[in-house]
Amino acid sequence: MAWKDTPLERQESLSVHVWPEQSCSPRDLLYVWAQGTTHMTILTSTALLLLSASQAGTGTLESPKTETTASNWTLPEGIVLDKDGAAEVQKRFRGAGNQIVDSLWVETSFDSDGDGRLDRVYVDVTRPKQTEDEGLRVAAIYETSPYYWGVAGGGPETFWDPIHELGGEPPERPHPSEIERPELRGRSSSSYVRTFVPRGFAVVHSASPGTGYSQGCPTVGGENESLAPKAVIDWLCGRAKGFDAPTAGEEVVAHWCTGQVAMIGTSYNGTLPIAAACTGVEGLRTIVPVAPNTSYYHYYRSNGLVRHPGGHMGEDIDVLYDFIHSGEPGRRAWCNQNVRDDELLANLDRITGDYSAWWSDRDYVNKLGGLKTPVLMAHAFNDWNVMPEHSFRVREALKAKGIPTICYYHQGGHGGDPPLDLLVRWMTRWLYDVENGVEDGPKAYIVREGEKRSNPTAYPEYPHPGAEALTLRPSGDGRRIGILSGEAGTGEQTLLDDVSVTRADMAKAPASAHRLLFASPLLEAPLHLSGVTRVKLRMAASKPAVNLSVYLVSLPWTDERALWPDLVTAGWADPQNASSLETSTPLVPGEFVELEFDLQPDDQILAVGEQLGLMIFASDAAHTLKPEAGTKLTVDLSETSIDLPVVGGEGAWKKAIGE
Repeated sequence: MAWKDTPLERQESLSVHVWPEQSCSPRDLLYVWAQGTTHMTILTSTALLLLSASQAGTGTLESPKTETTASNWTLPEGIVLDKDGAAEVQKRFRGAGNQIVDSLWVETSFDSDGDGRLDRVYVDVTRPKQTEDEGLRVAAIYETSPYYWGVAGGGPETFWDPIHELGGEPPERPHPSEIERPELRGRSSSSYVRTFVPRGFAVVHSASPGTGYSQGCPTVGGENESLAPKAVIDWLCGRAKGFDAPTAGEEVVAHWCTGQVAMIGTSYNGTLPIAAACTGVEGLRTIVPVAPNTSYYHYYRSNGLVRHPGGHMGEDIDVLYDFIHSGEPGRRAWCNQNVRDDELLANLDRITGDYSAWWSDRDYVNKLGGLKTPVLMAHAFNDWNVMPEHSFRVREALKAKGIPTICYYHQGGHGGDPPLDLLVRWMTRWLYDVENGVEDGPKAYIVREGEKRSNPTAYPEYPHPGAEALTLRPSGDGRRIGILSGEAGTGEQTLLDDVSVTRADMAKAPASAHRLLFASPLLEAPLHLSGVTRVKLRMAASKPAVNLSVYLVSLPWTDERALWPDLVTAGWADPQNASSLETSTPLVPGEFVELEFDLQPDDQILAVGEQLGLMIFASDAAHTLKPEAGTKLTVDLSETSIDLPVVGGEGAWKKAIGE
């Protein structure tokens, strides 16, 4: 999940509405670190387009015809709104000469590093100078991160070795060298500064406990990761104390803040807004989690299986701890012993992969009772690092709670803010109470295949309201290419586990002993899938343990387009957990068990000429442990099926396959 970013800024103006008499008082450049390699994606900032029903497959979707007004909060002097009620860039707030940077430490309510003193976290603020010169008060955009002050080197050689037998003790893992903490600088990060300060907001950053110049220990999902940002919000709202030094020092007051705060961030930085919101802290008006990890179990496990995030084979929760532990050198040994070794290592369980109360406590879906803020979530359907289920499962729970929430999904990989226009409009709505109607319009924005991320299609909701579960079954010889249709197959078919055979090789092969593959007819019309595919499968193995991987693929598999174009969605499961996620039961060789589980959520339109394929295999070189080859996995076709979320249901399926 490691990443760092520096935003760029679109500076052009749109038509505006000025409030001259009142006073009171996307990230576009994303750097993703992955095992020592820096990948760069450019995100452009252009106007958000709401597309018509002919493109969305729904009724006409338009922006609500709401007169833009500022209601419960008076707009700060000089804030300018565009025609859609979003704060616009103002010259008087732009540039370093028109901004002030503050540095301080906020005192928290906990002592997580065992030194007998309440931890203080390092905070920096960038705000318009008018907040000092003219008494201007502004709202705050807040991002917190464990990554600002450096991360561990060493790469994969300090991860767990995934090459070992299922159920066996994993090889010992070497720890990386300690992170060298850089000299203290005023600002932890420049992210969002050029986006929001010129629009009349302050931007706040804080380092997570045990990272950089924040005191405490990193806990990777522990309580202090929720309470630390809560303390910063309390400080912004005048309820907690800030100081100009890590110990003692003079008090620093956020006199410039209206007490209206929003949190935003990507990956780990997107997890922490959810953590803070779950505390119910007053003054947090909205959160924008981008590709958030909402459950550490779902990040490192899947249906009882030890399953690694894409691009990070061998990573686990203790590896992430080492990766971010850049805090006070004098407390690192204590943190390593008491947090990493006595808690994380003692509970992570790389042998069974079972769910436990300890993992449950690091699942934010179980903590949403206090969350009451509107949420704008963003994720990618091809994010095989923090997979899209993380946003989906939280948003489904928020919808059930009646929390205002909008989702933005694109077809790329890890990260990617909502379009700038939508993001700024959302922040203006909730931080300055501008009734711009953003929450009353479409609830889902999805970037269609081949479109720019700044140009999503609007839908009333996700999953698509017209999606219906269509049951499809495998038949024929899956060792070659069988048939995926509504007709049930018969008999049992066997494959051999061999992790050295890649998923691409299996999907491309006209015949293979290492997978079962069943394909639909060639599509004669586009097929729109939206939602979650559920797998039901009856299988047996020749050993007490085996990996199980299930993919939906687009055939022919070409590898010619970027970001896994032929992998529609995927899921993994441990057959030993067929009866219970909490307790593994070793398989009796040759004895069948029944499993039922979900693949990752998706929204994809398969094109004419493609085929939808169901591919079943054992070990996945991109995600699972890597046992010795040779285990036999037998599938009973008569008791195997998928429930596919097809927009338009059976009628759309029949049209797509030419029936």
